[in-house]
Amino acid sequence: MKIAVFDDHRVGVVEDTQVFDVTAALPEWLQALPSQRINWLIAHWDAVRVPVQKARHLATPLALASVRLLPPSPAPAHVFAAPANYRKHIGELGDRAVAKAGRSAREQGFFLKAPGSLVGAGDAMLLPRGSTRRFDHESELAVIVGKAGRNIPREKAMEHVFGYACLIDATMRIEPGVAEEERSMRKSFESFTPLGPYLVTADEVPNPGALQNRLWVNGDVRQQANTADMIVDIPELIELISSVLPIAPGDVIATGTPEGVGPFQAGDRVKIEIESVGGMELPVREHSHRSPRPY
Repeated sequence: MKIAVFDDHRVGVVEDTQVFDVTAALPEWLQALPSQRINWLIAHWDAVRVPVQKARHLATPLALASVRLLPPSPAPAHVFAAPANYRKHIGELGDRAVAKAGRSAREQGFFLKAPGSLVGAGDAMLLPRGSTRRFDHESELAVIVGKAGRNIPREKAMEHVFGYACLIDATMRIEPGVAEEERSMRKSFESFTPLGPYLVTADEVPNPGALQNRLWVNGDVRQQANTADMIVDIPELIELISSVLPIAPGDVIATGTPEGVGPFQAGDRVKIEIESVGGMELPVREHSHRSPRPY
């Protein structure tokens, strides 16, 4: 099943170019917490799946192009991210790299991106107004957590996966010796984590470890790889993260980017596409206001 969040955090089932509003299948009290609808739906999926399917058959279809797609997991407790998880990516940033040579996600662990940096396929990527810094794209498969857990061994890790989405990890690069901000901050500007276009449930992606992953800027292919090339696979990532703290329904895990990372700027269009998961294209713009602290 493909599940979308759209407009004012309504929940829909996507089929081809249509979306069926199934919000009525969720408890009415969630109207007071609309961004939490997906977290609740995921946590109660076994009980709510049939009501969702019934609501889909009763709903009047909407054209997918007529709605504004929000992140399919709009309010996760955490956005975890794996650094240096494709061998050909390690070292390609030269002196702008923050990972020590030869160290992958297995040695470094994970870092966090702010959930507030999430946007959906219906939004734009916003760069700090007037900035002269370098901003890069990173094309990644996102895992959406389905079941809470702590200290999860990799043999049981996939039991905790609800589904998948495309994710762009936008990054402001360091300037060695001049500007060397913390990684989590440089990756957490507003709109720096596009997620979408919708959530594809795990049953529709039988082998997430063998998916083609591509990214274009203005129609030119910049990144092209397969998730089979990940150093730390999804089960090991879940084992690693849950060995530190609990994971929760709706949490997002960005599984790392392959080689081909490069800059983008205002006026560009960035497109990501992952086999069996979907694709989305976002415009890049400058923020409407200049920040009091420039970057």
